[in-house]
Amino acid sequence: MKISLDNISKRFQRHWIFKDISYTFNGPNTYAILGPNGSGKSTFMRVIAGMQSASKGKVSYELSNNVQPNKIFNHISFTAPGQEIVEEMTMKEFLEFHFSFKKPISGLSIASIIELTGLGNTALKPIGEYSSGMKQRVKLAQAIFSDTPILLLDEPCTNLDQAGVEQYREWIEKYTANRLVIVASNDVREYYFCKEHISIADYK
Repeated sequence: MKISLDNISKRFQRHWIFKDISYTFNGPNTYAILGPNGSGKSTFMRVIAGMQSASKGKVSYELSNNVQPNKIFNHISFTAPGQEIVEEMTMKEFLEFHFSFKKPISGLSIASIIELTGLGNTALKPIGEYSSGMKQRVKLAQAIFSDTPILLLDEPCTNLDQAGVEQYREWIEKYTANRLVIVASNDVREYYFCKEHISIADYK
């Protein structure tokens, strides 16, 4: 699996968020996109996820064959602090809805995923009643437990307590082998396992 960036740049009005990034992410491997808050990490992640278009340049994807950008959704799992979640749904309903579009990792069911989150006693409550940390666990679960070759995690430990961070580490170590994983972060707890580091500040 491969994501290739050919001189991509992103501009909001007259301000360039990043410029002229040429890079190839090869999987399976783990990458960290580093930079302080406001440096453009999240925008960069949305561009390589195909959720936003670059102002200049091209993003291409290669799995067993080339994938058109409008089809990459099926092959990428993504989570970010600002990611919307259907708060009127219960967690059980939300996961059933999500996994109607993407298969869970082999051997996992909705029931076992709920058990892994540790939120089984609230699985039938609306997500809107959850704390911010509980919502983040649900977001991580829908991303990490999807059977996709590419996993994009933007500040994945946002709002998690220490128990949540330890749970994140367990999931990463058990469920991300043989995937292309890209983490945007300025917190080493989130990207400690990443073998390659890229500073977004190098592309201003």
